[in-house]
Amino acid sequence: MDYVNVVLRTLLFYVLITVVYRFMGKREIGELSIIDLIVSILIAELAAMAIDKYDMSIWLSILPICALVVIQIAVSKLALKHSSIRTLLDGKPSLIVNRGKVNFKEMLKQRYNLEDLLTQLRARQVKSLEEVDYAILETSGKLSVFLKQRGKSGAYPLAVILDGEIQEDTLKFLHKSKHWLLDNLEIENVALEDVFYAFYKGNRLFIIKNTDCIS
Repeated sequence: MDYVNVVLRTLLFYVLITVVYRFMGKREIGELSIIDLIVSILIAELAAMAIDKYDMSIWLSILPICALVVIQIAVSKLALKHSSIRTLLDGKPSLIVNRGKVNFKEMLKQRYNLEDLLTQLRARQVKSLEEVDYAILETSGKLSVFLKQRGKSGAYPLAVILDGEIQEDTLKFLHKSKHWLLDNLEIENVALEDVFYAFYKGNRLFIIKNTDCIS
């Protein structure tokens, strides 16, 4: 009877966790946020505990799992609407290589050493740092690499506005002021809150308005 109980509990939690992850949304394992990872670990622990301790009421695991899913969905929706919450939870991408030059200051800040950089470059079949134009350490921990075109460095688009919010760190990096950005928006006759995405590339400011996006 105990064996049957264990098998039934295993099948139940297999179905339950499958449904739970469908509700939580599609995301690659390597792109899990901190909250997603924490929820995943806790769900796995609760399911394992319910299967192992088959004399315990199954609801003592199902209810916490449901609560975790509700929390995860609520936090995800808040992060979607408020970039400050998203930044607090996930952080921001880091520019590790800029126009072929390694940003050691940013690497130190992220506790990301040269061997980490070279390892991830090799994983992308990049033989040498000299081939790299830009490299960005994403919030997921993955390294996005942009190679030089025929040995020349190009211009990488840097986001200055995301979801109507000014990216002050980017402006500081570009040696531009908030006043400069607002003046450009005024010239284009675009209000800040109407900007979905704006980026700076090749000494030009490109603006994508909310009305330009598919709702």
